[in-house]
Amino acid sequence: MLGSPRHEPLLQPGGRVNARVDTSELVERGMIARAFAVMVDLIRLTKPRITVMVVVTGLGGMWLAARTDEVQTLEWRSALVAVLAIALVVSGANVLNMYIERDSDALMARTANRPLPAGRLPAAAALWFGILLSAVSLPTLWVLVNPLTAALAALALVLYVFAYTPLKRVTSRALLVGAIPGAMPPLLGWTAATGSVDWPGIALFGVLFFWQLPHFVAIATFRSEEYARAGIIVLPAERGDRTARVHAVIYLLLLIAVSLVLVPLGVCGTVYCVTAVILGAGFLFVGVRGLAKLNASREEVDRWARQLFVVSLVYLPLLIGAIMVGA
Repeated sequence: MLGSPRHEPLLQPGGRVNARVDTSELVERGMIARAFAVMVDLIRLTKPRITVMVVVTGLGGMWLAARTDEVQTLEWRSALVAVLAIALVVSGANVLNMYIERDSDALMARTANRPLPAGRLPAAAALWFGILLSAVSLPTLWVLVNPLTAALAALALVLYVFAYTPLKRVTSRALLVGAIPGAMPPLLGWTAATGSVDWPGIALFGVLFFWQLPHFVAIATFRSEEYARAGIIVLPAERGDRTARVHAVIYLLLLIAVSLVLVPLGVCGTVYCVTAVILGAGFLFVGVRGLAKLNASREEVDRWARQLFVVSLVYLPLLIGAIMVGA
């Protein structure tokens, strides 16, 4: 038909290249591929693995609350809105964190390929994306969930972006500040279901707070040189590997103690108690191994830190699963 684009094969008989191809189709495919790549990079800015953990722990808090006398029934639509809004708050905080730390991320091997330091996205896009996520999620929590959950989520956002992120270049104690917003998701799940801050919700907050400390001490230990190049102060670099290993064990003891508080509070039973003891003992065993040789070589310390890191990743989802099953 006259005026229609010509669709001819790229290769003609004999292997000759046909230059008369539909270039508009190639341009369209390129635009679609570029749009898809931008979308993927925007998702990467939200730190999807952390967001998944937020959803899991938030659901854990909500599930536990729903099985108590304070909450008779939990409407699934309300629960879905709450979980999505909480995930968006955390995503917005992560995006703004990446915007602020884009220069230091470029100096570390594990973060150099992130969208901003790699130059795949402009910094302004990340800034406005983070603001958009925050501006949508907080009012959603306020109106569709409850003001308390929205206020706690806003506190977590402010602490993570405006306190923890800049403090990382000043002191290793920034970890304690950063663990506060990091521990908020299960408490947010609890308050979304109950509308109040209660001791079981605080205990869930404590579990995640004390879990983060040995988890990040482990990361900071085997990546201490990278953090130093990026100008980020971590405990092993500031006070030495030996002190970091001692702190890890102290944090693990506190984690085990807080995790067992859920039993006398009456929200978790025998199955959870046994599981928490076994998981805590295994986690602590790996931590104590780091103290067996206080004068260990660099290689031995790094090997221990990587083992502690892996065990921490196994411990948390299993404990959350035990809470949901054993409540």
